[in-house]
Amino acid sequence: MKTIGVLGGMSWQSTEHYYRLLNEDTARIRGGLHSAPILLASVDFHHIEQLQRAHDWHTAGRLLATEAQRLEAAGAELLILATNTMHLVAPAIEDAVSIPFLHIADATASAAHTAGFRRLGLLGTRFTMEESFYTDRLNRSGQFQIMVPDAPARAQIDRVIFDELCLGIVRDESRRIYLSAVNALVAGGADAVILGCTEIGMLVKATDTPTPLLDTTEIHARAAVQAALTDG
Repeated sequence: MKTIGVLGGMSWQSTEHYYRLLNEDTARIRGGLHSAPILLASVDFHHIEQLQRAHDWHTAGRLLATEAQRLEAAGAELLILATNTMHLVAPAIEDAVSIPFLHIADATASAAHTAGFRRLGLLGTRFTMEESFYTDRLNRSGQFQIMVPDAPARAQIDRVIFDELCLGIVRDESRRIYLSAVNALVAGGADAVILGCTEIGMLVKATDTPTPLLDTTEIHARAAVQAALTDG
């Protein structure tokens, strides 16, 4: 099994979840006492969040590219970035390393296609919902219709991520905000909703709504294990 390099810490709450999922899926597939060979570079999210607010994506990309190079030098054989939003700088990371980089939007698009979904609602940070880097990559084959909540809902969704979930805070009131957004997307025609921030799965579970949810953290981790187990 290839060694998985994880660029994490954005936030550490979801990176912890990634670590567990990578090992659980490896154990499920390989059996016995098997676990995943993982190298983790966990950055200081305070600094990353400041760069996000300043829209200094060049510095953020350079920082994460350096961390990716450190992982490759340490022996990582494939690379994942354990956050949706910072895939805005994925090109800088991909250009900095020679090992395969597994893009979270590619894994999510593959899962949506396999499940037969075509009209996708998207929840995430305001960057993920409002910038084109994510939706363009998700829909580069042109097979999906992608919808986001209205502006007031986007503001609430973003606030909950940064002020609560990234701090490990899970509130019933916030869950109701998210489920209201899910219901509005379904009313607008969505047949599934992407949990497009790696922390959202802490708050909203498949058991909370009859609407099919595409949890990007689970999808990405599962795809990483499959890639690590594939020869070549």
